[in-house]
Parts: sequence; structure tokens; C-alpha cells
Amino acid sequence: MESSAMPEEVQVQRMKVNFSDNRSFLSSFGYDLKETLLPDDPFRHLKGQPPGKVALGLLQYFAPIFEWAPKYTFAKFRYDLLAGITIASLAIPQGISYARLADLPPVVGLYGSFVPPLVYAIFGSSNNLAVGPVAGISILQASLIGHEVSVEEDPKLYANLLFTTAFFTGIIQAALGIFRLGILVDFLSRSTITGFMGGTACIVILQQMKGFFGLKHFTTKTDIVSSLRSLFTQTDEWKWESVLLGLFFLAFLLGTKHVRTKFPRLFWLSVIAPLIVVVVGCLFAYLADLEKHGIRIVGSLSKGLNPVSIYDLNFQSEHLSVVLNASLITAILALSEGIAVGRSLGLLKNEQIDGNKEMIAFGFMNLIGSFFSCYLTTGPFSKSAVNYHAGCKTPMSNVVMALCMMLVLLFLAPVFKYTPLVALSAIITAAMVGLIEYEEAYHLFKVDKYDFIICMAAFIGVLFFNMTTGLAISIGLSILRALLYIARPPGCKLANIGGTEIYRDVQQYPNSYLLPNIMILQIGSPIYFATAGYLKGRILRWVEEQENLSGNDGDLQHVILDMGGVTAIDNTGIGMLFDVHRDLQKKGIKIALVNPRLYVVEKLVASGLMEAMGGEENGFLSVKEAVAACRFSMTRA
Repeated sequence: MESSAMPEEVQVQRMKVNFSDNRSFLSSFGYDLKETLLPDDPFRHLKGQPPGKVALGLLQYFAPIFEWAPKYTFAKFRYDLLAGITIASLAIPQGISYARLADLPPVVGLYGSFVPPLVYAIFGSSNNLAVGPVAGISILQASLIGHEVSVEEDPKLYANLLFTTAFFTGIIQAALGIFRLGILVDFLSRSTITGFMGGTACIVILQQMKGFFGLKHFTTKTDIVSSLRSLFTQTDEWKWESVLLGLFFLAFLLGTKHVRTKFPRLFWLSVIAPLIVVVVGCLFAYLADLEKHGIRIVGSLSKGLNPVSIYDLNFQSEHLSVVLNASLITAILALSEGIAVGRSLGLLKNEQIDGNKEMIAFGFMNLIGSFFSCYLTTGPFSKSAVNYHAGCKTPMSNVVMALCMMLVLLFLAPVFKYTPLVALSAIITAAMVGLIEYEEAYHLFKVDKYDFIICMAAFIGVLFFNMTTGLAISIGLSILRALLYIARPPGCKLANIGGTEIYRDVQQYPNSYLLPNIMILQIGSPIYFATAGYLKGRILRWVEEQENLSGNDGDLQHVILDMGGVTAIDNTGIGMLFDVHRDLQKKGIKIALVNPRLYVVEKLVASGLMEAMGGEENGFLSVKEAVAACRFSMTRA
């Protein structure tokens, strides 16, 4: 490539990098803090407003009901009424089933669809989310608390510890939202959640073998080996009547899901299918007296609204560590699931969901719920998807569901005492099958093998050890991957695309060509203590490779560092650049910097690095200008 001199007058007139406007420490710190905690600037519309509007705006932010309620119309209520009744029909069988997963009285599952939805309607920002208990967290809490207190020996204490767990979970969730710490939830990657939910679904299905085979005793351990051992060591207690009835219910439930897939307009059939199973099961158990045939039923359900449990919360030191551990784990998981569901459904309606506002809503929902005999609730995908397809318009659908559940608790709860346990096992199994995302796992395998490994680590860990271990292994691998990205940041050598003034990665564009005597390097990450050593070695190795290339017209004279991707630099990073400058200076090689950002410029000037490199004249706005200046310098020399 021929060298071309840049006219001297152009050199004078070129736009220069701004090295003079430095911010104060407080200004810089305030900006960084704002971008960390308030990246979306949720209160920007309140600037310059009178105090009354500011107060109203803050109230609407923390309690969105004051924003949508004044504009609520009867037309919207018609849709919300239908959606609320629809999800209430699903909440009854799910509540009874998931309470049994948590080893709680079945009626407690119904409590979770009364008080929490009312609280969410006030503080929640999603129009599509329907709240209530979920299967995965129910069995996770049973596993964590069950190791501390046996439900058979002291059911009252066990239930109180679950309510206390909901109390602390609410505090954690609300605190994360208030202090804008939603970034912590991002450590649960999509791969981790996919593997964890798939593994949890498998062990929940295995636990339902107790109901399918009519067993009185079953292991409390959740791993696959213990479950299968417990099942096959009790073959003499298997009840064929229970197996046949369970398979019939399961086939009906899966059949309605298949119909929904083929005929989307018939989605309501799969919605009411669990309630049909419960009603049919109750009638069959009552008329055929199934208990005489060894098929167990739910038993008595107390009539009445949620009893107050605020005085039953247990803060004794001997149980506190287990409760806090369970609260922290389930708080993050519940937030991840609920926020992900809300955002996914919101995208379908082009609605933006504020994750921090949802954290506050979930926190208050669980905090207040713990005072009224509710264990942990969140936004389950199954119920929320039904709410969306039923045409909900606002969170009022949750209020309608809560009112329907109130009527059930006051008048209809005792009717469900004849529900066969095998019917609940079939409902849970059918729900869990949908949580095993085979296609997502295959997609991960095709797109990113490391993500697939993270997913399978969670899945296998949950399946063969326990849920906490599987989650910990997967999160550990995710953090390890993030650390590798940090410690080994991306960078590349740029070459010229023939016939243009564009410079791109030479590995991505192998037909591009390197400039004689000039090497252009692009650094795409912050330069600080964790990356400085690697970057120094990588830059010097690139220089050595360039010097050894055959066909170069003379020695390497200029190194251009494209700093556009360097968002931050610390003292160690500055020291590294000093070292690189000294090493290259000994070889007679000059360094030019391209497009350093404001934060980086401030540090480079304050440290004296720019002066050591030859002054601000060695800073350029673009690679094109830097290349022209280097060519001009070589021509003049």
C-alpha cells in the first residue's frame, strides 16, 4: 500500500480530542452512581414540576394503581372480569396441589390466591401477571425447611417457619427494589433458569409417584436415586386402581394441552381442565367411596378466610439461619421467574416492565401475605399466560381472582375435601411437563456450548443431588465464565478493507491488508487491575508478530490503540500503558490513541501519560485521522 502524506494545513485543522474539560470527583461519582442505580432515570418526567405533581408522581411510581385506576373504564372491566374468573378456576386446583408439594395443608394454597393478588394489584406494574404459589419454589422450600423441622413431628412449627420465610423473602425483595439492586437478579442467567426449572420439574414428577401409586410413605429426599429407590422398594403397596385413575386424569390433561396447541381458540379448555379433574375426582370419590379401595383423598378443608399469622412468625435463633438461607435463595428465584414472565408477556403488548417496581410489589406481597397464613408467592408462567390469553387489561384481574377465591374460602372449600390425591398428582405432573424445555436446551447446544454446559450442570445437579447444589454449581460456572470474560477481554488487530478507509478485525476479514509500518489495535474492555497484565502481554505479542511478518516495508514505527471500547481505567491500567510506552519507545515505536472516552481522558491527563506519549497531539478522534497523521510523520521523517 502506497504511503500518502497528509497536508500540513489539514493536520492543523483536524478535530482534536477534548482533553481539557475535566469533571470534579463528586460530579463523576454522582454520574456513575446514578447510572448504576437509576439507569432508566424513572423520575426524569418530574424535573421542574411543582411539589404537588412530584408527590403524585412518586406515589404513582411506587403504587401504580393510582396511575391506572383514575383512567379505568367499564370496557376494560369486562375483559378483566372474564380473565379474573378464568385464572380463579385454575388457581383452585393449583393452590391445593402446590400446597401439598410444600407439605402444607391444602387450604393454605388457596390462601395464597386471596391476599397476595390484592397487594399486587396496588403495587404491581404488569397488566398481565397473575400471582400465586408455584411448584418449583414450593418443593424447594419444603426441602430447605424440612431438613430443619419435620412436618410429621411438628406441623405447626413447620408451617410457621414457612410463613417466616415468606416474611424475610418479602423484606429482601422489597429492599432490592427500593435500593435499585435488580442487577443482582441478572446473575441467574437464562441457561441456569432453564436447567434448574427442568431438573426441578423432573424431581417434582418423581415425587408424584407417591400419589400415582397410592403409597402412604415416600422419601423426603428430592434426588432421583432416593425417589426411585423409595418407589421400587414398596412394590407390595402399589395400588393398581390408583395408577389407572391417575393415568386417566393425566391423559385428559395432556390431551387438552394438545388441543390448545392445534386449536388456539380453545385455550380455555386446557385452563378449566384441572378444575374439571378436581370436580370429577371429588364426585367419583364420593359416589364410589374410593378410600375403601385404597385411594387416598385430601381430607377436610377448613372454611373461612386467611387466619392472621403475624403472631406465629418464628424468629428464634435456633431456626433463624435456615430461614434466612431459604429466604435469600427463594427471593432471587421468585424474582427471576416473576420478572421474566412479566417482561415476556409485556413484550407481546409492547409494554415496558420496570424490574425494580416489580421487586417492590413482590416484596410487599410476600411481606403482607406472611401476616395472613400465606407462604411464598410469585408470578407463575402458567397462570399469567392464561391471564394474558383471557384478555386481561389491568391488574384488576388479580382483584377479581381474589374475590372469587374469597367466595370459595367462605362457602365452597369443604367441597374439595373429597379430591383424590392422585388427581392432584396428575395436575402437578401435567404442569411440570411443560417446564422441561427440550427445545431451549437444544438451541443452547447449537448456539453456545458453554451455555449448554451451564444449563446441564443445573439440571444434573438438581436431579442427582439437590436443588441448592444444582443451583450453586450452575451459578458458579456462570460467574467463572464472567470472570474469564473480565480477565481475558476481547481485542483485535485491525486491517484496511481494500478500496475504503474502513478498518476491521483482520481475522474476521482475512482479505483485508495490514498497513506498512503501522499497526492498529482495538481494545474492547475496561483496563484495570484484572486485565492490565493480560493486555500488556497481548499488545507486546502483537508487536512482535508484526515485526516478524515478512513483506513489511521497513520496521514497525507506529502503534495506534483504538480506545473507543475502553469504558474505564484504573491506576494499574495506567501503569500498564506507561510500561508499554517505555517498551515500545526503546524500539523507536510511537503510540497514538484513538477516541479515548471522557472518564479515560481524565485519568490519562491527570497521570501525565499523555504528556509522556508526546502530548495531546497524539490523541485522535478516528482511526482514519490517526493513520493519516502517522503517514505524514513518516513522510516528513
